[in-house]
Amino acid sequence: MFTGIIEELGTIQKIQSQGSTMVLTIQGKKVLDDLKLGDSIAVNGVCLTVTEYNHTSFLVDLMPETFHSTSLSGLQQGSQVNLERAMSSNGRFGGHFVSGHVDAVGQIVKRELKENAIYFDITFPREFNHLILYKGSIALDGTSLTIFGINNDQVTVSIIPHTTKESVLGKKKIGDKVNIEFDMIGKYLYSFLDKNRRQKQDGSISTDFLKENGFIAD
Repeated sequence: MFTGIIEELGTIQKIQSQGSTMVLTIQGKKVLDDLKLGDSIAVNGVCLTVTEYNHTSFLVDLMPETFHSTSLSGLQQGSQVNLERAMSSNGRFGGHFVSGHVDAVGQIVKRELKENAIYFDITFPREFNHLILYKGSIALDGTSLTIFGINNDQVTVSIIPHTTKESVLGKKKIGDKVNIEFDMIGKYLYSFLDKNRRQKQDGSISTDFLKENGFIAD
């Protein structure tokens, strides 16, 4: 579980590719403080598992599903990436619930400087339209942001100077891709209501439905 508050910018030191798999060596500092093998780190919003580490960098594996469904396959040596460690139980919760499971890849179609903020218009696949909420939360490359504009298959977000400096989003331009994770609570709520609607259509509530939604134990 993550919060969408980026801890630092890491740098891709090395990429080992074979087919649709990759091993990334990522240079970092802050995230290495209490790192252990098997820990989860969000890399541009993608939850990955640490397989090796030393005092300056760590390694993570990308499996084919991650390669094809996120923007990480487009990384190059020297690319900067957002890094966030999994949330600690005694930490402050500054953003929103972020799982690190990317729903879609979007594209920046507009970038505009307005006083102290940068406004972005970002496209998303239309099949996720039901998960977009005005003034709702969205994670872009792992950064927790608020939606304040919706236009068909586009959302508008903005970032302040601190986010511009401390995240990869501030360095991206028109045409660049971003990993999108829609609000977790909204996804669970929609899924539950959709299952409930389908159950009502056939006039019954099954034992499987009750088990799936935690009403009865296996």
